[in-house]
Amino acid sequence: MAIRTIIVDGDPLLRKISKPVENFDEKLHILLDDMKETMEKNNGVGLAAPQIGILRRIILVDDEKIFCEFINPEIIDQEGNQYGIEGCLSCPEEFGMVDRSNTVRVRGKDRYGKTFEIVATDLLARIIFHEIDHLNGILFKDIAKEMVDKKDYK
Repeated sequence: MAIRTIIVDGDPLLRKISKPVENFDEKLHILLDDMKETMEKNNGVGLAAPQIGILRRIILVDDEKIFCEFINPEIIDQEGNQYGIEGCLSCPEEFGMVDRSNTVRVRGKDRYGKTFEIVATDLLARIIFHEIDHLNGILFKDIAKEMVDKKDYK
């Protein structure tokens, strides 16, 4: 496994739409392992492949209760509302208040190509929405209602 470099806002790759993964092979497994190590090393709760310069529809999420790899994730349903602070490994030291659905049903594939679905709420739902936005070239600050100083929101 290897720590990958996280690209930051200003890099045009973060604004591109990612392509679906078609090959579920050893190369994908290495990428997923590298992404997990990179996310953990940077104290992240999620990471999308575009954040390390790979334009593929891959996200990792980890709310400390559940860790999940999604390949080609798609939102099936969403409901409710939550409003809260977000930050991003690709936007260091920037934080904003973002409106998200409180519950999401997501379908994706695992590293072996098997389809699965989960229903996530609260923080895990927020992380999933945030990371899927990356796959579509959207950063949290594009949709934030206001940018804030994190120390004001412990």
